[in-house]
Amino acid sequence: MNMENLGKFYINGAWIAPKSSLAMPVLNPATELQIGSVALGSAADVDTAVAAANLAFVSYSQTSKADRLVLLHRLMAVTQSRFEDLAQAMSMEMGAPISMAREAHADAAVGHLQGFIDALEKMQERKKLASGDIQLREAIGVCGLITPWNWPMNQIALKVIPALATGCTCVLKPSEHTPISAMIYAEIIHEAGFPAGVFNLVQGDGPTVGAAMSRHPNIQMMSFTGSTRAGTAVTHDAADTVKRVTLELGGKSPNLVFADCDLEARVTASVDECMYNTGQSCDAPTRLLVERDCYDEAVSIVKRAVEATEVGDPTQEGGHIGPLFDRIQFDRVQAMIAVGIDEGATVLTGGLGKPNGVTDGWFVKPTVFIDVSNAMRIAQEEIFGPVLVIIPFDTEDDAIEIANDTPYGLAAYLQTGDQARAERVAARLRAGAVHINGGGFNYGSPFGGYKQSGNGREGGVMGLDDYLETKTLHGLG
Repeated sequence: MNMENLGKFYINGAWIAPKSSLAMPVLNPATELQIGSVALGSAADVDTAVAAANLAFVSYSQTSKADRLVLLHRLMAVTQSRFEDLAQAMSMEMGAPISMAREAHADAAVGHLQGFIDALEKMQERKKLASGDIQLREAIGVCGLITPWNWPMNQIALKVIPALATGCTCVLKPSEHTPISAMIYAEIIHEAGFPAGVFNLVQGDGPTVGAAMSRHPNIQMMSFTGSTRAGTAVTHDAADTVKRVTLELGGKSPNLVFADCDLEARVTASVDECMYNTGQSCDAPTRLLVERDCYDEAVSIVKRAVEATEVGDPTQEGGHIGPLFDRIQFDRVQAMIAVGIDEGATVLTGGLGKPNGVTDGWFVKPTVFIDVSNAMRIAQEEIFGPVLVIIPFDTEDDAIEIANDTPYGLAAYLQTGDQARAERVAARLRAGAVHINGGGFNYGSPFGGYKQSGNGREGGVMGLDDYLETKTLHGLG
């Protein structure tokens, strides 16, 4: 894999040398060895990219939906040709096991693209209102896109593709910790034939490049995925220019287990869902709320399932989990496990330190706490690692109250054999998605959260809406 472009930025249709001379090493989290060096941009680099995007917007915003669909179908063909490169990049840069890197991480580039193609085909850009006026939907302008390290391609696809689909132009700042997959995606967009300046890539950190984008007077929209703390900073920085801000932030998702479900199957699957991506998912079901009638049995199932969770080499095929993405996250997860112990929760399995026999890499033990109250920090704060807390409840109302007692509202999970209960409880859960008995997310559906989990929705029709302005024509009807 050619790493040459890691030291450059993709601006106005070409790979150019940064104005900034700063760089940082890119490390493989499974080996701790350096695999590349990424340039870190400056506000001046952002200015260059925004100027290119503004110039390109003049013509690209006037392209027809049919023309943009042609480009998106080209993008699909090139993405499929570079699929393995994307998978290998994410396995190297963030430690995703290669089977999962293909099946989920790289697949997102294809799946979300098809979802947006389907949505764009159905989208009405012009319609006559009952009032007799005409309503137009038009591209909002230049979009600043900031994406995280935990699902690199998933989040890039959910932001870049709708910008391109609606006639917007954009500047992408991916996480500086996962720059290789973003570099490859820029190469894919170039090969697909999008006009110069429509898509621009500036690598760098949040406080420098991200803040310069959020404050920039010539960016009309910011779309950010990451921590709630950083999302707040983006919102503050964007306020002076009154730009649109969409946010997909943290979560502490509850998973309500009722005694009337298939306990063995549903609890085992719930553990797998929590540990997936080494727990580094904003919508991971990290609070297992269990009906007291089946609590002891559920705890036994959890223990078996977690102890059967293998931790291993990301280059190997299989269903194991990999390391955390960096020492930063390893230290955070270790600190939160220590907090749980200090708070008086009981470690059912796992705990502090690396798995037995592991010396290199940021691997951690899949960990479960019992004797947890929802007031504890480990039940309220996003740990972002393979750490599960189990909390008992007595009644349906009790379960709903505990589930909603969180500053977040990204996802909720529900295990029950009673369809009426599923509908009834789901209606009362304050979350953007409710996964019932293992129901998974589908490409083309909206994704986003309530409360401090953000605002706006990504994916499909609603994912296009965030990139569109509404114009009303009076007097033509």
